[in-house]
Amino acid sequence: MPLSDQDERMLRGVFTLPFYESHYAVIARKGWRLQAPIHGVADLEPYRVGVIKGVAFESMLKRVVPAAQLTIFDDDSGERIFQALRNRHIDVAVYSKNVFAEKRYEHEYFDLEDIHTLDEAPRAYRFYFHVSPGNQRVAAMFDRHLAVMDVSGAVAEHEDGERQFIERYAAERSRHLFVQAGGVAALLLVLVLLVSLYRYRRLALLLAVSNQHILQQQQALQAANHELEMLSQTDGLTGLANRRQFDHALLREHARRQRTGKPLSLLMVDLDHFKYVNDHYGHAIGDDYLRAVARVLKSSVTRATDLAARYGGEEFVCLLPETPAADAQMLAERVRQGVNAMALPNELASPPHLTLSIGVATQLGGQASAAQLLAQADEQLYAAKHAGRDRVHAVVLRE
Repeated sequence: MPLSDQDERMLRGVFTLPFYESHYAVIARKGWRLQAPIHGVADLEPYRVGVIKGVAFESMLKRVVPAAQLTIFDDDSGERIFQALRNRHIDVAVYSKNVFAEKRYEHEYFDLEDIHTLDEAPRAYRFYFHVSPGNQRVAAMFDRHLAVMDVSGAVAEHEDGERQFIERYAAERSRHLFVQAGGVAALLLVLVLLVSLYRYRRLALLLAVSNQHILQQQQALQAANHELEMLSQTDGLTGLANRRQFDHALLREHARRQRTGKPLSLLMVDLDHFKYVNDHYGHAIGDDYLRAVARVLKSSVTRATDLAARYGGEEFVCLLPETPAADAQMLAERVRQGVNAMALPNELASPPHLTLSIGVATQLGGQASAAQLLAQADEQLYAAKHAGRDRVHAVVLRE
């Protein structure tokens, strides 16, 4: 969600780069003469100042402006503060620059003007994530996206166009009282047409440049979205598919098996005595063992249609479409032997190295659901565990 960054929030979460900043401005009567130049909040001390209650600058102004000269208005609409300024009850008002530009046109405050933009304490809006390794990667992706989505030029053009529009509106409104003769009106019409033609050509050129920039941003956004999609489908520790991607693939391939009648095999893999690894060597070594097993699965499950995934904790699954029972059992045995060959130490276990137990379920016929196929593979896994571990147990579903 978008939030302004604050110290207490930064202790608990991760902020992205800012995507928008807004400033406050010093508003005064048009033509009013300053006693001294205003370059920042500190220069407001000699003046009678008005500010809306609860805004960020209230506390800053209380430290600078004497209490007798500071008026705090409890009025979100801003009408009271601007009336006080017009009635000379205050010399200047500290108010949101963007909101004042809108209200100036809406309420015809053309006798007021923005005389200085306060760069102190800009309000920077960012996206905020709870602290976690995954969210830090997501925040980094947002930063790449925000970096290519540079809207500062568009914001500046919008503000400049809005200011020109208001000034032109005020000028045309005053000119209307004096422009009566038809000849002058005709001349103005010609001038407007010429300016419109010039602006049309200029805007057409700017539009072409803007469209090119938008195309580049879209391409960068597509690349960022693709990477985000990959992160959402991948287990961060092992690089295999995650549980979510496996669940979708199982439903898809089971539905295909129901249509084609071709065999669908599923391997459920569990690391034997993995608790001993974490307790004796530490969780960092345990993570290394999980990554090592994932490498064996990647090298064994090589067809484009197959899928190896981390199911959770120390459990892995392999989905093998159009794979007969014998081929699935052969692959499971190759995975078991591959892990044995690494001889990863597990001193508290017997044998004293890392081993696997694997359950295999193959559906050849019948109406068993995807969940039932998964449950059968899980049952075979526990049968392998109860038979002494470090082995493969398999079943074929025909009915």
